[in-house]
Amino acid sequence: MAFSTYTINPSLFASVPYDPLKDLAPVTLAVSGTHVISVNPTVPAKSLKGLVGEIKANPGKYNYAHGGAGTPGHLLGEQFRLAYAPDMVAVPFNGAGPAIASVIGGHTPVGFSTLASAFSQIEGGQLRALAVTSKARSAQLPQVPTTTEAGFPEIVGDIWVGVMVPAKTSAEIVGKLHREFTDVIGQADMKERLAKVGFDPVASTPDAFAKQIAAELDTWRKVIQSAKIKAQ
Repeated sequence: MAFSTYTINPSLFASVPYDPLKDLAPVTLAVSGTHVISVNPTVPAKSLKGLVGEIKANPGKYNYAHGGAGTPGHLLGEQFRLAYAPDMVAVPFNGAGPAIASVIGGHTPVGFSTLASAFSQIEGGQLRALAVTSKARSAQLPQVPTTTEAGFPEIVGDIWVGVMVPAKTSAEIVGKLHREFTDVIGQADMKERLAKVGFDPVASTPDAFAKQIAAELDTWRKVIQSAKIKAQ
């Protein structure tokens, strides 16, 4: 079982004990969960474009919280900062909980976190969600636009869990595993269980998963290099 850090770690660390494109064969991207860009309710911005305008109009005022160096939330935040808000400062925390608490307290007015981590605070009005970073709107927050809908199509990224096998595994076995996982992921009770922990079923084809891995390796390499992010 591979996590979304599979496409981040090769660029984040000086070396990893695997080649992400050669050593393992994709079976399916099983499930994914979105990130959300949220702000403290005192922030005037009601949209992502409004937030960019607010940051540019108030140099030195805005920073953002994330759950740790090299996490997907950090990379999305840096991708956003590099492209639209160079004055915004990243503030790392030891996990999503402290990061979200800082946004609620107004110490770091902007937050990049998984929706699963921030959903209850958004629902309770302690945070204002501006956009989700998935390709489609979240069933949990259907009223909140995606970053693409908000005018920021390159700021896209999910956390995900995928199934991998050794690279020399036969196509027959890969196909059988794909069918079995797809069947389980598509079951109604599984979808319900996944939704409770902030994940959506995907069950992509092996080829689609391979293409996503290659694309994400390139995307996150560029962000890590441009922002000079190092593992801590």
